[in-house]
Amino acid sequence: MIVDELATFVKKASYNDLSDEAKKQLKIRLLDSLGTAIGAIEGPPVKSIREMIDDFGGAEMSTLIGGGKTTPDRAALYNSGLVRYLDFNDSYLAKGETCHPSDNIGSILAAGETTDLSGKDFLTALAVAYQVQCRLSDEAPVRDKGFDHTTQGSYAVATGVAKALGLDEEKTANAISIAGTALNALRVTRTGALSNWKGLAYPHTAFGGTHAAMLAKYGITGPPAVFEGNKGFMDSIAGEFSIDWSNENLERVTDTIIKKYNAEIHSQSSIEGMIELKEKHGFTAKEVEKVEIEIFDVAYHIIGGGEEGDKTIVRTKEEADHSLQYMVSAALLDGQVMPEQYEKNRIEADDIQSLLQKVKITPKQEYSDRFPDEMPTKLTVYLKNGKTYSIEKNDYEGFYTRPMSWETIIQKFEGLAEPYTSEELRDQIVETIKNFEQHSVSDLMKLLAKVELGF
Repeated sequence: MIVDELATFVKKASYNDLSDEAKKQLKIRLLDSLGTAIGAIEGPPVKSIREMIDDFGGAEMSTLIGGGKTTPDRAALYNSGLVRYLDFNDSYLAKGETCHPSDNIGSILAAGETTDLSGKDFLTALAVAYQVQCRLSDEAPVRDKGFDHTTQGSYAVATGVAKALGLDEEKTANAISIAGTALNALRVTRTGALSNWKGLAYPHTAFGGTHAAMLAKYGITGPPAVFEGNKGFMDSIAGEFSIDWSNENLERVTDTIIKKYNAEIHSQSSIEGMIELKEKHGFTAKEVEKVEIEIFDVAYHIIGGGEEGDKTIVRTKEEADHSLQYMVSAALLDGQVMPEQYEKNRIEADDIQSLLQKVKITPKQEYSDRFPDEMPTKLTVYLKNGKTYSIEKNDYEGFYTRPMSWETIIQKFEGLAEPYTSEELRDQIVETIKNFEQHSVSDLMKLLAKVELGF
């Protein structure tokens, strides 16, 4: 059975299998994700989840960022919600799928705290989750079938948590089978009018996948033919595909990319391009007649007004960070796209609502053919005085062709975490992650418990 082959891969995975570069990139993504989590601490949806967890209680086994403890599955839900809410964490680009593998961090931290997981073993478990989610995105994309990328994420969460719990191969296979059967999510999450669920779909998968692994730990079995069986994942959703798990490594993290701007991943090169155009030529939004953007088809369909709906109707944070028209307009007006660009007053302001209607987006086949090896885009700004300015981009700072340095990631972390942490605490978090081999998950969670909630 495929699930048994995958379980063997998970069980055999070792810290010694990781290259030095993979270790470095895993730590960078952990710090990046904790910055996005701390920066989201006052997000309305995660505040609601926090209130629910406080009401429900639960065995105090896993730490919540900002203090308090609850059950591992509920901690996975909350902490993953924090990582995801700002839509500022990392991404992986496959030809037919885009995912955010750092969405698995909250689950592995929650489970790892229950086993006093070492830093080395945490990095190994996280590398497993990255490898599973990215490789399934490569070989078994589901977006065009109407399913969400959290579908593959269910397998990633289960494998990462199973590794963190130290489950044997049989129980690991059961965890994978339960999660993969139970957590097949619809793509409607990201089409049409967007809701809070856009940012909470993966945290829910984190909750369910962690819960599935715990069920397996306590002896619950799952359907062993979850992949290839009658009405299984292949038959019902993905179609036939093949991954030889015996030949897989733990290096896929090095192909993931980090966001420079607080914006949907496919927008990053366009936003950087608009900021560069504005800085070079000095025009203002009031001078603009129209903006034309040529871009690859995946970006057009998800954030440009293609098959996933009109992106010129922007009323909420969720709609704004999935509208290329809005994000490029924010870049032109404000010179940046950060969390403050998604505040209610900014979204509703006349200047940005008027400007985004002037942004026209079209897919270009040449660019589509170059994606995902590149993130190509061309912006042309037409001014009312007849002048035009253009820029063409193939990538951005944070893409794997131009990876962010430790120093840049620390700056991003500092900027997001500063309102809710002391300088001393931020330094301790950075140093703990940089030298995670000498620490444990419990050490890190004790620091994250000191984050100020802000409410």
